[in-house]
Amino acid sequence: MDEKVWLKHYDDGVPSSIDYPKIPLFHFLDESAHKYPNSPCTIFKGAVITYREMNELTDRLAAALSQLGVKKGDRVGILMPNTPQFVMAYFAILKIGGVVVATNPLYTAPEIQRQIVDAGIEIMLVMSNFYETVKKIQAKTKIRTFIVTNIKETLPPLIALLFTIAKEKKGGFRVDIGPGDYWLQDLIKKYSPQDRPKVEVTGDDVALFQYSGGTTGDSKGAIALHRNLVANSMQIASWLPNIAEGKEVVLMAIPLFHVYGMVAGMCFAVKAGASMVMIPNPRDMKDVLTNIQKYNATIYPGVPTMYNAINNHPDVLAGKYNLSTIKACISGSAPLMRETKIKFEELTGGKLVEGYGLSEAPTATHCNPLFGFNPPGSIGIPFPDVDCRIISLDDEVTPLAPGEVGELVIKGPQVFIGYHNMPTETNNALRDGWLYTGDIARMDEEGYFYIVDRKKELIKPGGYQVWPREVEEVIATHPKVLEVGVAGVPDPYRGETVKAWVVVKPGEALTEQEVKEWCKDKLAKFKIPTLVEFRKELPKTMVGKILRRELVKEHKEGTSG
Repeated sequence: MDEKVWLKHYDDGVPSSIDYPKIPLFHFLDESAHKYPNSPCTIFKGAVITYREMNELTDRLAAALSQLGVKKGDRVGILMPNTPQFVMAYFAILKIGGVVVATNPLYTAPEIQRQIVDAGIEIMLVMSNFYETVKKIQAKTKIRTFIVTNIKETLPPLIALLFTIAKEKKGGFRVDIGPGDYWLQDLIKKYSPQDRPKVEVTGDDVALFQYSGGTTGDSKGAIALHRNLVANSMQIASWLPNIAEGKEVVLMAIPLFHVYGMVAGMCFAVKAGASMVMIPNPRDMKDVLTNIQKYNATIYPGVPTMYNAINNHPDVLAGKYNLSTIKACISGSAPLMRETKIKFEELTGGKLVEGYGLSEAPTATHCNPLFGFNPPGSIGIPFPDVDCRIISLDDEVTPLAPGEVGELVIKGPQVFIGYHNMPTETNNALRDGWLYTGDIARMDEEGYFYIVDRKKELIKPGGYQVWPREVEEVIATHPKVLEVGVAGVPDPYRGETVKAWVVVKPGEALTEQEVKEWCKDKLAKFKIPTLVEFRKELPKTMVGKILRRELVKEHKEGTSG
């Protein structure tokens, strides 16, 4: 078979190889500020920050971070939803050689604490409604300073006033900060762009620690260099041959703390000089739909859950929104159903294609062509300069022929350099220049790839990441629970959802609601099982290990023990 047989399926205008400049990621912001100074960088509830303004704001904040003691290589945390402040914080950290560690705001305090401790974060930028949460865990971490921002700081004046009156206190945004902490807006006012220190940052410097999702030993900080992020941003931009640089409008509803939203959304947008319309709550469908229509959004990276929600929204079906400006949507993080794709394309006239990626290649490695053939169930074909193989599960070395099932391994310029403080896991993932994804897949004769199963039993409800073990450990601590198994099962809306199979102790009674209540303050909302099945026993191996796959199989077949 031809080497890289998939190249023949590239859309016209998509290069087979790209010349990647040896630059740090923030050069994309410098370039867009130079080329499109008056174009919107972020749009938030009508308030615009231009590329020139964003570049200056990040310079000011970089100066402040430097004065607070951030040095090249220091990890700096971000805990906030999709707002202009996230973009500000992200690029300011990079401009002084800092390393971004973005944490999911939906996490509970113990989950946030684990990442802060593992990464060694000493300074963290937080949205004010999360300040009380992180303040409680500060003593258990090395954090010495929180930089706090209120969501209203980047709202238009009238909306900010209404927010102050109606929502600020109720939403937990009104806080008094403690000594040693700072308001973001005060720091930005204190410094000028010229105060930013000249730190030499190259493409080979570390830019990002991206945590893989779990909170047990399975959660790993994937280390990405500037050149990895530069390469992936350019690959994504090259994959969309119909984009007009400096003119696109990207709907930023996929969370920026997630590597997918961060790279396929924000980094790509900054590279392309596109406007980012910020959506802090992706479940607020009225906000999503209103912003698509109001700002003529052209690109909308997301997950199947989001597209499903649009497809089934009564106001969309009633024709109340014009979504015809959408050109391209790349769907990731969960399988895209054929019906979802077809219906969304009919409603918008745009293209919706499934892609694939992982935190270790931040973020994308495969995608279906925008205009070419999209086989049902396929994650598409590799990006420019990405090489892929399916290798034997027996010896983990031998390349397999088309149609055979094995582990997907990848080589490319976006592949990470390893996990933070985890040499064994790094050596398992990176072997002879190849990234071992842990995903079981096959490739057809045409070079299209298909995910068959997950080697690691990761659950991805709506694009989030959940490790079964962490959910099992929480439920197992309930005084009435004897045994528990947790796995992902198919869900028509979220792609996959979390299910728990519970064996109750003899003589005890337990309800589904009680199990969910038990999890409420111990797990992020998306990790709490949506389905709970009570059983007399769970299938196990000879050594007593619960067979999760058997549970999933029985769920699909409608049988139970």
